[in-house]
Amino acid sequence: MLSLNDVYVGEPAALGHRREEPVLSAIRKARVDAPELELSELNLTGDRQADLTVHGGPDKAVYVYPAEHYPVWAGEGYDVARGDFGENLSVEGMLEHETRIGDVWAWGDALVQVSQPRHPCFKLAMRTGRKDVVPAMIDSGRCGWYLRVLRPGTVPTAGPLDLVERTEEPTVGEVFLALSANYAHQDVLALADRVLASTCLPKSYLAMVQSKVDRARG
Repeated sequence: MLSLNDVYVGEPAALGHRREEPVLSAIRKARVDAPELELSELNLTGDRQADLTVHGGPDKAVYVYPAEHYPVWAGEGYDVARGDFGENLSVEGMLEHETRIGDVWAWGDALVQVSQPRHPCFKLAMRTGRKDVVPAMIDSGRCGWYLRVLRPGTVPTAGPLDLVERTEEPTVGEVFLALSANYAHQDVLALADRVLASTCLPKSYLAMVQSKVDRARG
């Protein structure tokens, strides 16, 4: 069972500066105190993304992050707490190696589907004040995942999410590895081939994996 601890939303705001230019991001989010809120095909009420070329859209409508990871990050010396990675949903009960691409969950009146892993960018480093957090997330696979919204609706801010459809697609962890791993190993290429057979991953994600496979195979 997947248990929802908290919901977080945020609007774009200045996160810092890069090359003397302000960096806008909605990675800083606030916990929702209301018992429920509305979920559209693109966002939760009160939530938006700053750079829509790489964030947001139907395949990245909601970002989920397992709360179980935070004690591990803290044990590795990172001063972070739930909500600090920009997640919309803080959950417990499922990790990346257990969650499959295409899995469908009932959340209140809404239906949501696991769409792809999250890959970190420099804004996570700015948010945490640690440049090494990006390679650490890549190496550890503690990435979380995005949801697409199959049916909008009113959703609670705590309680269970019910699994209504389980796929045979690769797990979030496997898909994350297929895009981030060293392709010098034959087993990674075999994994990438399985990922490329996915019917639930976004075409843009599949194209990135295909590009890595093409380069590896020359």
